[in-house]
Amino acid sequence: MKTEINRKKLIEKLIKGDEKAYVYLIDRYYKELCDYASNLARDSFKSEDIVQNVMIKMWRKREKLDTTISIKNYLYRSVYNEFVDQYRKQMAITTLEKKYIEGLDSFVEAQSESQTFQLIAAVEKEIERLPPKCKETFLLNKKEGLTYKEIADYLNISVNTVEKNMVKAFSILRKKLKEKAYHFLFFLFGYKIS
Repeated sequence: MKTEINRKKLIEKLIKGDEKAYVYLIDRYYKELCDYASNLARDSFKSEDIVQNVMIKMWRKREKLDTTISIKNYLYRSVYNEFVDQYRKQMAITTLEKKYIEGLDSFVEAQSESQTFQLIAAVEKEIERLPPKCKETFLLNKKEGLTYKEIADYLNISVNTVEKNMVKAFSILRKKLKEKAYHFLFFLFGYKIS
């Protein structure tokens, strides 16, 4: 696609699942959309996540595209909406984190030193027993502080796979650890939520 494709024809090709049209769209708008998202999010990594999410969602819902829309306006509006969605989720997490931290503080104060060491040992033992991929993903996130995107890049897997590994790790740990030890897990590895 060497020349500018007219808007209607581009959308029609996208609707039909033409991968060349999708690649053209990414080549044409990706950097521009990342710059826009970066102005909103003030974070270059987060801005790339936002744009990638928008591009993936647009491809998945391509059959519903309207051939009369401006694809550029559609993408900009989608980036803005994705930013707002992520911001709302982050705000909800921050409020929840504060309440959780307060609860953990009172929990830790109520434990004796020997109880604390027993909890640490129990948590570390169950983390070691996790399936290898879950364990690696979990430790990269919770111990090393890497984001899901950074883990995906480092392990050469998708962000979705990282999310699945984290969900699986937490599910296994929740089943294996008693309630006190499971809550203590967050104390050990901080409060980073990706």
